[in-house]
Amino acid sequence: MGALSHIRVLDLSDEKGQMCGKYLAQLGAEVIKIEPPRGDAARQKGPYLRDQPGPEKSLTWLGYNANKKSITLNIENPLGQQLLKRLVQKTDLVIESFIPGYLAGLGLDYDSLRPINPRLVLTSITPFGQTGPYAQYKASDLTITAMSGFMFTCGEADRPPVRISIEQAYTAAGVQAATASLLALYSCSQINEGQHVDVAIRECLPTGGFEIFFWDSEGYIGERLGARRRRANVYLRDLWPCKDGYIGWRLMTGALGAPTLYTLIEWMDSEGLAGELKGVQWEKIDMTQVTQEQMERWESIIIPFLKQYTKAEIYKVALEKSMMMAPSYNARELLDYQQLIERGFWVPVNYEHLNATITHPGAFCKMSESPPVSPQKAPLIGENNLEILIDELGLSGPDLVSLREQGII
Repeated sequence: MGALSHIRVLDLSDEKGQMCGKYLAQLGAEVIKIEPPRGDAARQKGPYLRDQPGPEKSLTWLGYNANKKSITLNIENPLGQQLLKRLVQKTDLVIESFIPGYLAGLGLDYDSLRPINPRLVLTSITPFGQTGPYAQYKASDLTITAMSGFMFTCGEADRPPVRISIEQAYTAAGVQAATASLLALYSCSQINEGQHVDVAIRECLPTGGFEIFFWDSEGYIGERLGARRRRANVYLRDLWPCKDGYIGWRLMTGALGAPTLYTLIEWMDSEGLAGELKGVQWEKIDMTQVTQEQMERWESIIIPFLKQYTKAEIYKVALEKSMMMAPSYNARELLDYQQLIERGFWVPVNYEHLNATITHPGAFCKMSESPPVSPQKAPLIGENNLEILIDELGLSGPDLVSLREQGII
């Protein structure tokens, strides 16, 4: 049983909010995905299993909606609205990502649902929030990432900014919406009253701390340098090429960086490749006095040495000699990463209807008394209609047939 096994969530969100429900489901909440009769539009987003498009084969959807249940319900239909309100009576949290005002027009906004369930928490996840001049604007993850300033940090100096491959804005907002929802639920447990949580995706990204690197106390705005970051008067490389990819390390002097430098140079010197790096008193060098020309000269000596070795070889030496270096893994290498394997992070999940076993990432934490729920398969469209609509709400088989004929489920 997870920590939230006593919590029921109705998830009406699209891809903007699906991470929020995923986190809560991992913590044990019963998360019921409310989908339109033809299924959530996010089911149409690839990549697809075996490159065969279909609403039940979207790997993106399967990943974000594991551990959830699914019922179909047309909430624009008055009867569908009635059924949703009946579910709300026994619900702790509703997640939605419609444009502000849409639910109010259906009589399903927070003010309309609160009389039905005063303890209800309703979390709205929208591009720019419920208020302000941009409230009615539509936006994609791409445009929000650009407007937040986050995209400014990504890419090379001589090219335009670039977007990281997967949704950064939606994912960050989903995590922060889950945190805010949990705080609201805790507050409800103390004062016995729910509330409306307003999450603006645009406001979730600038909290990542990128401004620390790109805007210093003198108002200097740094430029994109790909694998580098600005420090004092120079740009320091964060990623260093090696034989089969990259390692993460930053060439730093002073008390913090000197030990790694001395150890690395000793290794280089054992092969006669330390050159002018040998004999330098690194702990006495003031980074504010280092020029970019000098930094690049040091890099030109170190990079050829590192390119002789694989990530694993460099990491092995780093561990043995306490150097602050680590490999930069790709997706395939993460699947084979022994640390994650030993902790049971990767979980194979059987999808019988797809004749496939799909590896899911496990929980984001471990808890000794109320461990998160192990990944279970994402639901089929309306897979739990019978359980929820018949067993819980008391509808009959003929009722469901009628609802289906009317396009309500």
